[in-house]
Amino acid sequence: MMVLMLQEKKIFEAAGFQVSTDKVAQEQLADALKNFDAILVRSATTVRQNVIDACPNLKVIGRAGVGMDNIDVKYARDKGLAVINTPAASSQSVAELVFAHLFTGVRMLYDANRNMPSSETKETFDKLKKKYSAGIELRGKTIGIIGAGQIGKCVASIAMGLGMNVMFHRLNNEDVSVDLNLHPSLGQHKISVTFKCVSFTKLITESDFITLHMPFAKGSPPVIAKKEFDLMKQGVGIVNTARGGVISENDLTDALNSGKVAFAGIDVFEGEPLIKESLRKNEKISLSPHIGGSTKEAQERIGIELAQKVVEYFTKK
Repeated sequence: MMVLMLQEKKIFEAAGFQVSTDKVAQEQLADALKNFDAILVRSATTVRQNVIDACPNLKVIGRAGVGMDNIDVKYARDKGLAVINTPAASSQSVAELVFAHLFTGVRMLYDANRNMPSSETKETFDKLKKKYSAGIELRGKTIGIIGAGQIGKCVASIAMGLGMNVMFHRLNNEDVSVDLNLHPSLGQHKISVTFKCVSFTKLITESDFITLHMPFAKGSPPVIAKKEFDLMKQGVGIVNTARGGVISENDLTDALNSGKVAFAGIDVFEGEPLIKESLRKNEKISLSPHIGGSTKEAQERIGIELAQKVVEYFTKK
């Protein structure tokens, strides 16, 4: 279950809710929730059919975050339960992590950080300087965004601010409207830009950088594997902050080793929490431990938004 912050707890208590913040082990969840009307979870807790069936009073399942693959959503909704998440609250944080990996990639910081401690002489330092002086700028390059939800739109907004060209692909092929937030000193707070979606093939063949932001069911075939890597530009950069399995990790490793992919930024993994040695030891990969939405600001927004949505649900009943 989810540990509530002070502000979230205050929202519930102000609305007359009784709140329990006791930690409950996964195997004890069904018994512990028998008398509860709502449960709020993050990614570590699963709410499957057995838990839903064992809790006759349960009316709301709240997911603090975007993905709901840890909840049997259809089964819950078929039984009349409300399943609520917070798709917008962490979007900015995930998008900024995408660019943390991109900046790290184009300037080879992932590798420089590993090698700098060994720089004990001027000769060694000069070799490192020469090795890492072949970076490139993001400005003027094309970023392909697969998925056009809140996170994808935030990525596009940052990319436009950096002077990048943006391409979107989404399954329904609808136009994508992105708000570009400007600094108040410029006299205009926001402008809206509309993008025509391109085909999947066009995106992967013409992008300098590719980032993925779509739902992905565990066990589904990867969206990007050898066939797709073969179509990409030589020296493409790729970032995955969506779900482990969206990219074939074995094929990614091969593409990195061949030079087809110049670098990769990976935040989510096929066998999470286990990370393949081929990824951990690859000098062309920047890794982070599934922290896309894990900023202080995002976690605060997530908790407040979820609490407000749950209160609103029961208030309207």
